[in-house]
Amino acid sequence: MKKHIPNILTLLNLFCGSIAVILAVNNNFVASALFVFLGIFFDFFDGFAARKLNVSSELGLQLDSLADMVTSGLVPGIVMFKLLELSISDWTVTGMANDYSVPWLPSLGLLITLASAYRLAVFNLDDEQQAYFKGLPTPANALLILSLPLILEFQNNDSINSIILNKWFLIGLTLVSSYILNSGIKLFALKFKTFNFKDNSTRYIFMILCVVLLVVLKFAAIPVIILLYILMSVLDNLTTK
Repeated sequence: MKKHIPNILTLLNLFCGSIAVILAVNNNFVASALFVFLGIFFDFFDGFAARKLNVSSELGLQLDSLADMVTSGLVPGIVMFKLLELSISDWTVTGMANDYSVPWLPSLGLLITLASAYRLAVFNLDDEQQAYFKGLPTPANALLILSLPLILEFQNNDSINSIILNKWFLIGLTLVSSYILNSGIKLFALKFKTFNFKDNSTRYIFMILCVVLLVVLKFAAIPVIILLYILMSVLDNLTTK
């Protein structure tokens, strides 16, 4: 029975992601983000459970990526699509029989979904990405994108809102997000082999800074935390060398 526990957690991740898709399509971004956060929670603990129970399997690896593709790949793509849609008007294209609207520019947001799929496929084939990641993990990228509607909803800052709803900012973020998912930058993984400070100093410092930033900046802290994660990883790589 214990061999099925990690897979059940993975399927719960997929379930949460599926609900998040429905909510995002219906412009309920806050609830969608909540289910993404819950899905990422299950995503973290399925791997943890597999290691602790010593029941890791190839099936679990493939299932995990399929679930991540929905929760951390499709949902952020849809959310970016919707945000771009808010920032511009649809272009109307006249067809042979009927007039129909094609949201050309918002469709660029789905580049995040395509980049996430490619990143997950590469991850499955790369045996090196156990102690560290190459490129930004899809859950971290999903948190980055999902933070935008939460900032709009809860931060109440007109200056920040105007930036987030600027189409050029959203297009730029889409391109940067798609690139960094598949970049060669080595990023440390939040996996603890031991709990002593010396071996995990970067992880402990990062987690403490995350808590401080979340308390001070609330949802606006999430983009800062992602940037901090990348910068600390680069610094850690230089220090190690």
